[in-house]
Amino acid sequence: MIDTVKVGVLQDGSVVDFEVKHRNWLVNCYNQGNSIRGLKRTLDNKWSRYGSFSYDGSYFSWTHSLPKNISKRNVFISYYHNDDQVKREEFGNLFRDLMIDQSVKLDDIDSENSNDYIHRLINEGFMKDATVLAVLLGPNTQCRKHVDWEIGGALNIKVGDRYAGLLGIRLPSHPDYGLGETYNEANYSERFYANIESGYAVVIDWTENRLEFQNAMELAFYKKNNESDKIENIGIPRLTENLCE
Repeated sequence: MIDTVKVGVLQDGSVVDFEVKHRNWLVNCYNQGNSIRGLKRTLDNKWSRYGSFSYDGSYFSWTHSLPKNISKRNVFISYYHNDDQVKREEFGNLFRDLMIDQSVKLDDIDSENSNDYIHRLINEGFMKDATVLAVLLGPNTQCRKHVDWEIGGALNIKVGDRYAGLLGIRLPSHPDYGLGETYNEANYSERFYANIESGYAVVIDWTENRLEFQNAMELAFYKKNNESDKIENIGIPRLTENLCE
């Protein structure tokens, strides 16, 4: 049964007056002859209509899967800027309303020293509140030192006095994209692959499905709270240089 929904009026690709409404409000709107449809974000940061609702006097049904109306997670997004900046922007456009983005923006922080880098991430508020680290996995992500430092920081309880869940999203450019639960070790960093092997990391292929992303994010959040004993981090050396260009 629907309890609450986030409701907005769509005008020229933007949502106005986005607010939480209870089920009775939906019933009344439907009974007054209003059309109720789902909304989804698009790659260019617009909203579009997505499926329709029907009501039989007792229950609503709808034609497409929709994300749940639940708490947003604080997400730090880790990626290789040179290769995957476009996908990073598309990712934010698709899912920004489902999470609180804690990430470093392009050129916000630069350091050649891993300790200084992580220290600045914490002090400047980027990572200390993150509960999920989402890694956009492209063809060269596994050999970038900053990505390795970010994963190491997220899996260190000293960073923000908490662990973060670990979610990997294989981009269409990643060699293992479309392979399901097949993971070729050479296509992941040592730290990330160790957490695939241990069962801590959640890995999905690139998706524009909002419910699929939300479910994966919630699974990573669950694992941080209930399966932190599977984390592999201590003893894996941080990269001191980029292993590829």
